[in-house]
Amino acid sequence: MKMKKYTAPSISEAMKLVRSELGDDAVIINSKVIVTKKLFGLIKHKNFEVLAGVDQVETRPTSPRLPDLQVMTTRYKELEELPKVHIDETITNELKSELADLKSMMKSMQKQTIQSELPENFLPFFDFLKRQELSEELITAISDELFVHQKEQQAPLAKQQMKEIAKNILRRLLADLPMGGLSYEKKYINVLGPTGVGKTTTIAKMAARSVLEKKKKIGFITTDTYRIAAIEQLKTYANLLQAPVEIVYNETDYRKAIENLAHLDLIFIDTAGRNYKEAKYVEDLKQLINFEQEAESYLVLALTAKEQDMETIIEQFSELPIGKYIFTKMDETNSIGTMYNLMIKYNKGLAYYTNGQEVPEDIEEARLEAVLELLFQGEF
Repeated sequence: MKMKKYTAPSISEAMKLVRSELGDDAVIINSKVIVTKKLFGLIKHKNFEVLAGVDQVETRPTSPRLPDLQVMTTRYKELEELPKVHIDETITNELKSELADLKSMMKSMQKQTIQSELPENFLPFFDFLKRQELSEELITAISDELFVHQKEQQAPLAKQQMKEIAKNILRRLLADLPMGGLSYEKKYINVLGPTGVGKTTTIAKMAARSVLEKKKKIGFITTDTYRIAAIEQLKTYANLLQAPVEIVYNETDYRKAIENLAHLDLIFIDTAGRNYKEAKYVEDLKQLINFEQEAESYLVLALTAKEQDMETIIEQFSELPIGKYIFTKMDETNSIGTMYNLMIKYNKGLAYYTNGQEVPEDIEEARLEAVLELLFQGEF
């Protein structure tokens, strides 16, 4: 085995040096923190020393770097599970940096471990799932299942077999989540979400179908008084559907609007598009709208957004009674894995997904089998 020591200011930088020189098959043999003192001990400087090695005989290891990954996972959990109050008061910048480095390194090594274990016939399918931005956890679960089936049949799996196995895994994970659009059992339809996701157009699609297909009498309330264009857009749709619109600026306006529209079957509430990564805007929304009334609430997210940003928004809305998600702009992206990642992670179902600007055509009510099929429309 070829071995070498590497020193760097962080674990992640040390690992970059290891991989750049020894390659992806290198294993971590040992690591430690080296603290040097200068100016009579007044200044401390910390580096990470990593001893890495690589076999010079060309073999295909079954699970490279797995012991190191287990060690890092254990260390990460130890740090993560510290009581939050304790962390906030005592955690050092060095410990925070270690957490960040460990998390980044674990993700990188998990990804490499999965890929290194895959038989050749799995690789195109694996690459396809990555392009769809399915989470590493889901890809790992699918990979494990593919291994089992291929071993049982003692022959390479065909593309269709891999697709069906992956669908079965997702089906099990999504089976208990609610799917489908409006129940038509609640009077108020709250549509929430950040700016730019297409809430107003989505509301128009939902409302139009309620009128055309269910023959419901509807009305609109808009709290989006920050954008004149949004009000005018909603008024245009309302005129086409011959439905009244109430514009709400404060709690008093909201109560009056509810009274004015009380005779209708459904009231669609278009909330203001704000930067809901900031908690204060969610609090403003809670003050304005009565979520305890007879209502269904939907959170609208655009599939063109970053998954991390969507997670932040979902967590900000966690105290509100969100029933299901609505995902928009499916036609504007080539990867929809985020949709499955978020539903599974937050245990939340899907009401609709939209795939264009036409009203009311470009909206689909979620059905489990159709949602599963969406992921595998591309070639692999």
